[in-house]
Amino acid sequence: MEFFHIKHDIPFMSYARVTTMISLVTFILAVAALSMKGLNLGVDFTGGTVMEISYPHPAEVPKVRDTLAKIGLNDAAVQTFGTSHDILVRLPVKPELSSAKLSEKVFQALSAADSSAKLQRVEFVGPQVGKELYENGALALLVVAIGIMAYLAIRFEWRFALAAIIANMHDIVIILGCFAFFQWEFSLTVLAGVLAILGYSVNESVVVFDRIRENFRKMRKASVPEIIDNAITRTMSRTIITHSMTQLMVLAMLFLGGEALHYFALALTIGIIFGIYSSVLVASPIVLWLGVSREQFIKPEKKGSGEAEVLP
Repeated sequence: MEFFHIKHDIPFMSYARVTTMISLVTFILAVAALSMKGLNLGVDFTGGTVMEISYPHPAEVPKVRDTLAKIGLNDAAVQTFGTSHDILVRLPVKPELSSAKLSEKVFQALSAADSSAKLQRVEFVGPQVGKELYENGALALLVVAIGIMAYLAIRFEWRFALAAIIANMHDIVIILGCFAFFQWEFSLTVLAGVLAILGYSVNESVVVFDRIRENFRKMRKASVPEIIDNAITRTMSRTIITHSMTQLMVLAMLFLGGEALHYFALALTIGIIFGIYSSVLVASPIVLWLGVSREQFIKPEKKGSGEAEVLP
């Protein structure tokens, strides 16, 4: 299905140097934000106390935040949980207070502000557990990246694998850079979004790479830049439809999903936007500069054969 038929190939590769320079500058800014500000890690990674409190009426989250601020807990994260009647309060570790005393202090303050408040559960995440989650999350990113590179190297060729992993790392670093620069909370939910973007971005690269491989077999007289331009142009309709529908769903979560899904949807939004950009204007130019050629897809002519043999 092709809703957006483009008659003439768009010369993407003629702008490759400009777009790559923009990507490089954005990547450097993201790395600078990560190194200078660092990620604002949530309770999942740093350790702390999580309290679930319910009300018989819709909870007033701003009022709860003000109540906690009055007792010196300005760094507490408050969000609705499940329904509008339930809230989740995340409290970072307080060296001067135990988890039990901290949760008791919070519930007393909330009960004084609204006697109908009911404590459903209290959980404590120790710093050691948070450290393990952080290390396991970083390991998950590394394993996924290696798996993607191996898959592309087997399916295509090492140049495509290297180009795709550079483009994917470009997307991930920019997501992390945005979270570091704006100091948005980075939790396990956001990490799940980052891992989802890794798979989402590589899928877009595979579609373009497949068309490039096809073009090498069909467009015998075209140059490599022309082959890549044609591959990207021919997949534009699919790209527009796929990403538009995905982005609509993510925007619904962003604006209607509440606090629990806000940063998850935000990470996906950034990743989808840069995923499209990197697949077209980062991965493809790198493939071109790494020296991909027709000979890598077509075997030399055999004696007595009128045509070159095409690789399977």
